[in-house]
Amino acid sequence: METLTLLSNGFAIALTPENLMLAVAGCILGTIIGALPGLGPANGVAILIPLAFSLGLDATPALVLLTSVYYGAMYGGRISSILLNIPGDEPALMTTLDGYPMARQGKSGEALVLSGVASFVGAMAATVGLMLLAPLLSKVAFLFGPAEYFALFLLAFCTLGGLSGQNQAKSAIAAGIGLGLAMIGLDRNTGMERLSFGSLHLIEGIDFLVAIVGLFAVTEVFVFIESGGRSSAIGVKLGKIVIPVKEIIECRWAMARGTAIGFFAGVLPGAGASLGSFLAYTAEKRLAKDPESFGKGNPRGVAAPEAGNNAAAGGALVPMLTLGVPGSGTTAVLLALLMTLNITPGPMLFVERPDVVWGLIATLIIANVVLLILNVPLVGIFVRLLSVPPQVLLPAVTMISFVGIYSLSGSSFDLMMMIAFGILGYALRKLGVPTVPIILGILLGNHMEDNLRRAMVISGGDWRILFSSALAVGLWIAAIGGFVAPMFLRRFLRKPTPD
Repeated sequence: METLTLLSNGFAIALTPENLMLAVAGCILGTIIGALPGLGPANGVAILIPLAFSLGLDATPALVLLTSVYYGAMYGGRISSILLNIPGDEPALMTTLDGYPMARQGKSGEALVLSGVASFVGAMAATVGLMLLAPLLSKVAFLFGPAEYFALFLLAFCTLGGLSGQNQAKSAIAAGIGLGLAMIGLDRNTGMERLSFGSLHLIEGIDFLVAIVGLFAVTEVFVFIESGGRSSAIGVKLGKIVIPVKEIIECRWAMARGTAIGFFAGVLPGAGASLGSFLAYTAEKRLAKDPESFGKGNPRGVAAPEAGNNAAAGGALVPMLTLGVPGSGTTAVLLALLMTLNITPGPMLFVERPDVVWGLIATLIIANVVLLILNVPLVGIFVRLLSVPPQVLLPAVTMISFVGIYSLSGSSFDLMMMIAFGILGYALRKLGVPTVPIILGILLGNHMEDNLRRAMVISGGDWRILFSSALAVGLWIAAIGGFVAPMFLRRFLRKPTPD
């Protein structure tokens, strides 16, 4: 009863004309930002923080605007993933695996509607979980120490072989490349330069956005040029836009599983939506009776990661609000905003500033409804992007990629790096080496190394700490099984060929 009273007070705050207008504006801006390749929610929120201060917004209205942008960007990231095979942000990476093939099959409208519904299910469930279970779920994070986090990231890498392609060796090579790229820059512990080759530009490491835009957007440009548009995601044919009721019903359990996995990943500080999306996709593929159909346009391969990454977005707010520990890069930006506004996140936040917490929760519920309206009934507006002639769309994609990267760093070196990654991605595509493990390697490599080092420092160099808990042992077993099992089971998972 107390929760309902607090929630009703939150709706009274969220439904004021100012806050409601800011929520709708944030949803629209967030969807646009998420759809632009390379920007993503963290950068979108960071870019709009000066706007919040310039408007003179108080704490609650500022959070209303920026969290709406956050959720909107999580929704919008799937648009370019499905239409152009270019992830709008990190978590949307997994949506490209089946969303793009669906678009190539003329089912872009169905893929967008399905992903919009899955995003709504995941985000709404996560918001309810934040409201009801935040104090309890925040305790789950205490079960994960450095050793458990290292094993968790190892599990992610060990399952890449069955995720990104039919050849585990090539996937392992790609993961190794990604981990190697993640090591470039200053060592976080010793301050020594690694693999920078004397270049000042490489001291800070490889920017993930530069890598993802290069490996996806620029590579797509090269493929387009080589094939004249015949083998590229750019300019795919449109299918009839319908509400795929049958697919939505069939994917209900995929959405439920993806939501549960994503929310759990979001609650774990540092894991974030990227890992939630990845684990949701992996779990769905391994549970499927037809795993070989994943990567070829399976609707469950769209529903699961979309539900997972949006649930993780809500889950990441749990440690931020209850512990003051950001659950993702975007919540780290939101945490900085709270500190700037002299608001201290933590258990006492629910007592000292209930207007902020419950106003935020009510805003998230409203934002999800607004985003569902924007992303399902109005899906035709986004699908029409594909009706633009390739000769027009290709320069636009190129311009967005270059302008987006340059506006973030102001460095011409990053533009050259982006082109280099585009050439690398083109070469790897010709060799049949998947690029997804490279991206995940760059994304998770530093976290994996940091947790390994913390574990070694805590134990005084005793490697047995990596197996010191039942949770860590379970993750190790799952990691080894996830890497080895496909080698023996792949032939049994294939459908028999007709005579």
